[in-house]
Amino acid sequence: MGRNRISGGMGRPARTLATILVLMLCGSAMAQTAPLTAATPLPADRPVPVTLRPAIDRPSTVFEGWGTALAWFAHVTGGWPEAERTRLADLFYGADGLGWTIARYNIGGGNAADTPPYMKVGRAVPGFWRQPAGVTGKDWWRADNPQHWDWSQDANQRWWLDAITARVKQPIFEAFSNSPPWFMTISGRVSGAEKGTDDNLRPGQERAFADYLVRVTDELQRRHRITFRTLSPVNEPNTDYWFAANTQEGAHWSPARQAQMIDATAAALKARGLATVVGAPDETASHLFVEDWAAYPASTRKVIGQLNVHSYGTVHQTAVRDIARASGIRLWMSENDTPLSKDPEDFTGMATPLAFAEHVVGDLKRLEPAAWVFWQAIEDLSARNGQAGSNWGIVKADLQGAADKPHAIHITGKYWAMAQFSRYIRPGDRLVPVDDMDSVGALSADGRRLVLVHVNPGLSPRPLSVAVPGNWRRRMIVTDAGHQAVDVAGDVAPPKSIVTLVLTR
Repeated sequence: MGRNRISGGMGRPARTLATILVLMLCGSAMAQTAPLTAATPLPADRPVPVTLRPAIDRPSTVFEGWGTALAWFAHVTGGWPEAERTRLADLFYGADGLGWTIARYNIGGGNAADTPPYMKVGRAVPGFWRQPAGVTGKDWWRADNPQHWDWSQDANQRWWLDAITARVKQPIFEAFSNSPPWFMTISGRVSGAEKGTDDNLRPGQERAFADYLVRVTDELQRRHRITFRTLSPVNEPNTDYWFAANTQEGAHWSPARQAQMIDATAAALKARGLATVVGAPDETASHLFVEDWAAYPASTRKVIGQLNVHSYGTVHQTAVRDIARASGIRLWMSENDTPLSKDPEDFTGMATPLAFAEHVVGDLKRLEPAAWVFWQAIEDLSARNGQAGSNWGIVKADLQGAADKPHAIHITGKYWAMAQFSRYIRPGDRLVPVDDMDSVGALSADGRRLVLVHVNPGLSPRPLSVAVPGNWRRRMIVTDAGHQAVDVAGDVAPPKSIVTLVLTR
């Protein structure tokens, strides 16, 4: 790694000053013989020192870890050649990968067998129901009829459950649903009602849907020898973008219908004797989470075992934090992936990784969640047919290729940005406040390891000092245009970089 190291101290600023002096002495003659062009590198901006003040005397949330929803990418890649899918599992959950410990398993709803395909690659996650031959309409399904179940479904996503269990000592699994099965819906489609503002679960189907989700949870626990700690029955419910013509599963739920579904799920879990508890409401944005929670009756609030919020909208995040604190319920940031808008697909660029890292910092500071969970760790290659593409996902792969053929797999800059967090802020650490807006911190349970992640999105190098009592040894890990989560000597956060400081004593 020697060639990747940068010098610390004031070496770079000193060289910059010398360059400026030479330019001044040369004056206009130099300008006439060597005019400045767009390709001429400009002197680096002056350093801006930053002091980080972690409040290690005021640790807060016990952090449980990092992870991803499985869903679409797992539905595709779980059926790939063994070498490829093993490599992917190692990248995310392996000891030398990102060290993730959390996975959210998507219980598919499933469209009717005669529905023409209309969803994008991987998004038609199958359900576990079976419709007997000759049966028509929507009222045929019974949870207690063994002929109405098909436990061979969704083998690819289920491969990931076993792969994670083999790599993580104490994994945390959550089951979640995007839509009821088609025969429980009004539209007959698992992508939503005809209008995005209408609920799509048929009236009176709450118990049937809860029985479906709970039976699947129980069966997969037994078959894969795992535990689903939580079950989330609704997803981004109080929104207007789940409609029948959509290309993925989704369903609108008014706050009142959410409460009914949460109550029904809790009752079904209790009736089946499962230790699994309800996670809710998995709202897309914090301000909608607050609106949902305000509408729940006290009885519904009491049966929720985990609060889930997505961070696609960050207004009122501290209000969500306060709801969790006041209710004494664990809070997860259970879904996000926000690439920089209009940033074309780029496997090595830093624009989206920096934006992503800033977003993670903001979520941890304002929500103080017990976990931070990615949406889709693997996304399809998007720069196709002359399109610029986008930077969703942290690994890009050819999800449209034949399952038994080799697939293009690209590790992006966002992967290394995530590594700056997930490799060092570990389960059992406690989040600590840091007064700098670009930094988050975590302290080990024994108080002997302090981790600080700092994002420098600007053009100035930032010499970093840490105001913390005692004698600490310091290690610095850097991701920027020239480094991929590697140790670097010194204490300067380069321009456009993500830096992790690991202090031990």
